[in-house]
Amino acid sequence: MTDFTTRNATTTNSGAPVASDDHSQSVGADGPVVLHDHYLVEKLAQFNRERVPERVVHAKGGGAFGTFETTGDVSAYTRASLFQPGAKVDMLARFSTVAGEQGSPDTWRDPRGFALKFYTDEGNYDLVGNNTPVFFIRDGIKFPDFIHSQKRLPGSHLRDHDMQWDFWTLSPESAHQVTWLMGDRGLPASWRHMDGFGSHTYQWINAEGAKFWVKYHFKTNQGIEILSQAAADQIAGEDADFHIRDLSEAISRGDFPTWTLSVQIMPYADAATYRFNPFDLTKVWPHADYPLIEVGTMTLDRNPSNYFAEIEQATFAPSNFVPGIAASPDKMLLARIFSYADAHRYRVGTNHAQLPVNAPLASNSYSKDGAMRFSHNDPSVPVYAPNSFGGPHADPALAGDDSGWDSDGALLRVAATLHADDDDFGQAGTLVREVLDDAARARLVSNIAGHVSKVTIPELRVRVLEYWHNVDPTLALRVAEALEPSAPGADVAAEEVGIPA
Repeated sequence: MTDFTTRNATTTNSGAPVASDDHSQSVGADGPVVLHDHYLVEKLAQFNRERVPERVVHAKGGGAFGTFETTGDVSAYTRASLFQPGAKVDMLARFSTVAGEQGSPDTWRDPRGFALKFYTDEGNYDLVGNNTPVFFIRDGIKFPDFIHSQKRLPGSHLRDHDMQWDFWTLSPESAHQVTWLMGDRGLPASWRHMDGFGSHTYQWINAEGAKFWVKYHFKTNQGIEILSQAAADQIAGEDADFHIRDLSEAISRGDFPTWTLSVQIMPYADAATYRFNPFDLTKVWPHADYPLIEVGTMTLDRNPSNYFAEIEQATFAPSNFVPGIAASPDKMLLARIFSYADAHRYRVGTNHAQLPVNAPLASNSYSKDGAMRFSHNDPSVPVYAPNSFGGPHADPALAGDDSGWDSDGALLRVAATLHADDDDFGQAGTLVREVLDDAARARLVSNIAGHVSKVTIPELRVRVLEYWHNVDPTLALRVAEALEPSAPGADVAAEEVGIPA
């Protein structure tokens, strides 16, 4: 039997040897190409289908493989095997921009995605977050509108600052995240030099069934480094793949980046009486109330061997929990639990979890068929449950199906307003006044003014300055002063919110 692989011979996708890499079959040297040249047809048809639809958000990104090792002891809070003392699991990290399409520059001002997949002995655990601890909205029903406002106009297909600021100023809950975005964290120098956050509140359950609320913080051990707006703009024109290249080259030279994971733990009962809604994605928990508890270290030490197979086709979903970790009443999280897995079924395929990069260490699922089905159960094993023939069966004790939370209210369409400090601008103002230093505040003013200078509607400029006035009056004054006096509406906007132009 001939082994074409050992002879390094080109084959078709079905494994047959190929006669030529260079020439199609034609009727004579200069005659028409024949349709039955099946290898030509195969190559062209495959080429036409080389791309799956790009992600609607987080389309541009890169990533690497590595390990997570638990060095602390948080077993009092969760029974998840990957977070038990001494546990070490393989993992994948994908970093990205949010609004940019495939091919967009890595250094545009934008939040950065921070998506992690842990391959554990209890299944895959996905943690899909950002490099900021909060987000623009608190309810998933607004997410499509938010993304539409950050993308492109339907007519001209151009980005539009009026559209962005219109949405933000009409959605005051965005103030905290927009303050982060316009500050230093909107332009990280590299993925290696930025923190990551789970952002949402999650639920942890320990071996005794006790429940806790948790937030994840991945602190870079390389130190925070940022780009100036001018440097980011220059790099965008010179090297659109700057962050992808930086991570790949660092790992290739053995400079493996690491992050320390710490968590904030809130006792279950505290949530009901805390001064603001702890499940609001636009809020952070002050560390003075819930200090960081160190868990372990994430290390990235292996580049993908094929970007498309291992990064573009990687699928991360907040619905991928493991025993000891569960959802919280966070409305954005609950919406994402549906939407992410559904996006993967559309974009990559219903059997996306069978691809090697997404496959768990073991699976005993009753899912069957569908496009691109590859793995399957032994034909002697039933394809339904319950059954009488030795097929797998659900095990509540193994799954630890004791998550959930107390709720006896009526069905409502409202934001939670049962907490004393549930306002939209307070934490953004605290960030400006108490967290940023003078230099960072100056950069924030410059960044905001530069962005707002592209807003063309005078009435919208009024709302923008009102928005920042609600965050911090001094900040709004400095933004108004930084805007070009001749810019459309700058003087009117300042005057109408009581700020000298």
